[in-house]
Amino acid sequence: MIDYQLLAGILLGILLLLFLIIRIKLSAFLALLIASIFVGLFSGLSPAKMMETVQNGMGGILGFVATVVGLGAIFGAILEHSGGAKAIANFLVRRLGTERAPLAMVIAGFVMSIPVFFDVAFIIVVPMIYSLQRTTKRSLLVFAIPLLVGLATTHVFIPPTPGPIAVAEIIGVQLGYVIFIGAMVGIPTALITGLVYAKRITKKEYIAAPDIMIAEEQQHLPSIGLTFSLIGIPILLILLSSFVSTEIIQLPTNIANIVLLVGHPFSALIIANLLAWYLLGIKRGFTRAKLLDISTKSFAPAGTIILLTGAGGVFKQVLVDTGGGEMIAKSLADIGFPLLLFAFLAAALIRVIQGSATVAMITGAGLVAPLIAGTDLSQMELACLVISIASGATIASHVNDSGFWLISQYLGINERQTFRYWTTTTTVLSVTGLIFVSIIYLLI
Repeated sequence: MIDYQLLAGILLGILLLLFLIIRIKLSAFLALLIASIFVGLFSGLSPAKMMETVQNGMGGILGFVATVVGLGAIFGAILEHSGGAKAIANFLVRRLGTERAPLAMVIAGFVMSIPVFFDVAFIIVVPMIYSLQRTTKRSLLVFAIPLLVGLATTHVFIPPTPGPIAVAEIIGVQLGYVIFIGAMVGIPTALITGLVYAKRITKKEYIAAPDIMIAEEQQHLPSIGLTFSLIGIPILLILLSSFVSTEIIQLPTNIANIVLLVGHPFSALIIANLLAWYLLGIKRGFTRAKLLDISTKSFAPAGTIILLTGAGGVFKQVLVDTGGGEMIAKSLADIGFPLLLFAFLAAALIRVIQGSATVAMITGAGLVAPLIAGTDLSQMELACLVISIASGATIASHVNDSGFWLISQYLGINERQTFRYWTTTTTVLSVTGLIFVSIIYLLI
């Protein structure tokens, strides 16, 4: 039976959230907390219970997310400052050649965005795509769109990037499974969107590299083998631990315990950080004071993600404590509406209206998590839900997304061109991701 007061409270809460973010320009963290409190009080929670819900929702999720996002931010910052991200792009272009530079850009973006934030990774490689355009005399879009597709795909699909970490924790799924499903969906999605679709649209218009002077720091880059190893070590450890914990891989007890310890996301990222600190830092001439400064500054963007995730946890907890999640779940089941599609549409709607992929992912996860409470969904199925949310949160980047303007500025294109080339690309990326994750979900 539908509780119409509860349903009205949830809908009004979402509208309030969007109003506060879009019209009032309030911080998404504050907006999520205010909207959550409104839903709880409107739905009948007492003030005391509401504040307890805020505390439980915030505390229940941040113990894991804050640690992983913080460790990931330090690791990414060291890789960025050491030149590791640039080394990846240089290596791939050299090995694949200028004729296959679009493929090199897809792969470079895909790998770089695992440890380095989307916008930072893009800015690092911008001088390279300018150089490729001026050397080959091909449109700048031929190199830029594949790079951006690679960056965007990993940014939302594959931990330890912050978005999927936050969604995985809200949904309640081990990161190893999210990495596995994210890669299975992300690789073909990036190749189809970044090569097939990008090739079609980049034929339509010639774009020259803009006259933007970007000072490139001349530095001795780390070896590509070391860079790939440092990125791969925590991912492989997390994957191995997840598969051992669910007995997909069976090992003797003593060995299994060691794998579970070193493969926990905390341990895996600590190991990666220590290796990066020494091999990319100390061994290459960075002082301890410089490394400390890099680490400290990396927390600025990470702090935003952490607080947003906590607020998303509050929103989820409100839906649990009011019974709203259970009510929506039963309603969807009664009409036969697929949960995977609901996850995609919820995130897509929030993304289109307010612009931020991160807010869309976290809000979408907050709506979906209460729907699966008490279900017997497997870790693989839950991971598919995470990737469906991520796909929806990628759709239709436009004027309310900061990335839209970053890309417009650095590619030297106007708003109409950015809509034509970037907004359509993110939409294709989003829908392609949904198609692949739906296929996997049906086959599980």
